[in-house]
Formats: sequence, structure tokens, C-alpha cells
Amino acid sequence: MPELPEVEVVRHGLEPAITGALVTSVDVRDARSLRRHDRAAGEFADVLTGRRIESAVRRGKFLWFPLGATDALVTHLGMSGQVLLREPGVDDLHTRIALTIESARHGELRVNFADQRIFGSMSIDRLVPTADGRPAGFAGASTAAARIPSQVAHIARDALDPAFDRTAVITCIRRRNSAIKRVLLDQTLISGIGNIYADEALWAARVHGEQTASRMSRARIGTLLDAVTEVLQKALAEGGTSFDAQYVNVNGESGYFAHSLNAYGQAGRPCPRCGTPIVRTAFMNRSSHFCTVCQRRR
Repeated sequence: MPELPEVEVVRHGLEPAITGALVTSVDVRDARSLRRHDRAAGEFADVLTGRRIESAVRRGKFLWFPLGATDALVTHLGMSGQVLLREPGVDDLHTRIALTIESARHGELRVNFADQRIFGSMSIDRLVPTADGRPAGFAGASTAAARIPSQVAHIARDALDPAFDRTAVITCIRRRNSAIKRVLLDQTLISGIGNIYADEALWAARVHGEQTASRMSRARIGTLLDAVTEVLQKALAEGGTSFDAQYVNVNGESGYFAHSLNAYGQAGRPCPRCGTPIVRTAFMNRSSHFCTVCQRRR
């Protein structure tokens, strides 16, 4: 499933083309990709056609494009969703929704929402005030307004968000009696961390994923959050993690952070730090990868 770096790569790639762009036509080819759209707000194509996109904003794995002060086009990639920039009239395999836009910088373009497994979606959603009154999410060169789509409001800020409250998050983590890896994956506490980046951050900070969060010191949690930030930034710089052709940026190119992984997917291979074979164990219908020497449970 695409995680924060993959979604940020998409947001960053779309931003120059769609900021200030006018949506001139909307072609919905598969209504299943509108499962999160509230029809009470009007038909998706009718509401979106003729609107101007103000910017591209992300919080965690959610991406949205404000259409004004009251609503936004919200996109979730699900497991296999792609948002691809193309020349006018160009299609992609598994295109579910196609937008034609008039870009202020690039002229007429096609934006294809392609999704093989159809777990992703597009929708028009109302904007509500952020709980803390700060800008809603990461917006790159733009400044996000303090308004967030209602379906994203329950998602916490991520470690790359300028308004991320590190002190408050550390306090919340220390109140949890769950394993620290479970805490990292809780999107209502800190967003954008999936299984891959959790394993990588825990390895970097020398923390065992089953360590009880409440028994960790503030300093140790701070070190872990530093590792989370570093891992996400490194993955972002390398284009995200791609294990198959479904995870691509707006130009259809795959990321390559998978070649830089130290723990995730490295079972049986020597730990880059101490040489001990990386271990793989079952975790919440997924897997955890860690070094039994570097990441001792305290």
C-alpha cells in the first residue's frame, strides 16, 4: 500500500501543473472509484467541472485539492491508485476517472486516476476547520489553509508536517501500554507511517517493535521520532518504495527506496550494522523485520 513518501511524491509532482488549473471536463468511467463521494453534494462530474484547483495538500496518506473555501477534491490511492499527468487524450490502463484541466503553466493536460484494485477513490468533500487552528497539511510551495476535508479530519499530523507537535506526541506515546510498533501505526496519533517505514525507523533507532511504549523514556521516544523523520525524508528523496509497477509517480516512474532498506524485507540477510541475520515475525496479518542484537527488548 502506498505510504507517506509515495503520496508526497505524487503531491509534489502534481503541484506545478494543477495549482490554479481549471477543470474543463470530467469523465467518470467506474463509479466504484466514487465510493467516498457524498452524492448529496451533487454529482461528482457536475460539481467538479468548471472549478479551479487552488493547490495540492497532503496529510499522512491523504491528498486533496482545495476548490475554494468550502470544498475540495479528495484523493486516496488505496492499494494501487495512481494519479498520472498526461498529454490531452492519453489514456492509461485501469483509468477509472479522467480529468481534463487547463493549466496556467502547461496548457491543456489530462489527469488520469488509474486504480487496478479499485480500493482508492476520488470525492468532493466539505472543508472544516482544523482542530488546532494551524494549516491543514503539507502543501509544498503553497500555504495550506486551516481547513481540512471532513473525511480526513480524524487523521493526525505526520512527522514532516510543519505543525507537527512533537512534545504532545511524545506525551501521548508514553501513555500507551501497547507495543511501540502498534503505536507508530496508529494514524490518529501520528500519520503516514506504514509497515515498511515503521520497521526501518525502529531499526534505525535500535528499538524492538514489541517494546511497551509507556516504558520508554521521553528521550528514547524522541530518538525514534528523529529516526521516523529521517527515514521518511530519505525515502522521499529517493522517490518512495516500489515493489511492483503499481507504485509510480505522476510520470509513471517507480521509486527505488526499496534498494536502501535495512530491515524490511531483509529476512535472513546480515544486519548492516552488526551482521546478525535479520529476523521476520508475524505481526497484525503482516510481518515485522528486525535485528535480534541491535534491537533488544528492554
